[in-house]
Amino acid sequence: MKVATWNVNSVKARLGHLSDYLSGEAPDVLLLQEIKCQDADFPSLEVEAAGYRVAVRGQKSYNGVAILSRHPIEVTADRLPGDPSDDQARYLEARVAGVRVASIYLPNGNPVDTPKFDYKLAWFARLEARARDLLATEEPVVLGGDYNVIPEAEDVYDPADWVDDALWRMESRRALRRLLWLGFTDAFRALDDRPHQYSFWDYQAGRWQRNEGIRIDHLLLSPAAADRLAGSGIDRGPRGRERASDHTPVWCRLA
Repeated sequence: MKVATWNVNSVKARLGHLSDYLSGEAPDVLLLQEIKCQDADFPSLEVEAAGYRVAVRGQKSYNGVAILSRHPIEVTADRLPGDPSDDQARYLEARVAGVRVASIYLPNGNPVDTPKFDYKLAWFARLEARARDLLATEEPVVLGGDYNVIPEAEDVYDPADWVDDALWRMESRRALRRLLWLGFTDAFRALDDRPHQYSFWDYQAGRWQRNEGIRIDHLLLSPAAADRLAGSGIDRGPRGRERASDHTPVWCRLA
């Protein structure tokens, strides 16, 4: 099973790119973030014509997550538990072919001196609680998405440029480490220790052209999933296309 994650940065604007990725790379499961549309406006017909089933948790103009799968999708949660008042569409979880997957769009958190950073850390705490519950099931679990966290210095072109950014703040990095310390495995880093492998390049200042990126899109595997890890990587191709998302897909393959 090939599982990929991609912050598509508006599914309508990138529909052609999405269709090409589905036909060219043919992931069994694709986790999307920042679809930026309501459920009814998701291009389900086009995706289904490519051979995929669809589950969507949308929101008008902002956020939004989706799960695309060649196999039947059994949705197990359409929001992150722990705060009934939180209506932001950032979490969608399902069981697909015996694997529990979640599409995650973690809050950015900037500026750090505002409630946005508090929201990010509180959301992370809720995700940690959910991850503990999922580990208790002993199912293979893949928590994939845009975490908006740079794990280590090797995952950013220049740490000094990010000192005051929520993506690099120690509080954010510690929160991600707590997930890993629960027993989850970073699928990409498990098989590739090369520095400066990125999943996001800002549109500004020629970041893509100079390969000045950051790695903030992650696939975290439970022990039952990590035991099946047979491959992982970052597909840079979509980022180089015209009118591309500023993120590119990250994938892993489970035997």
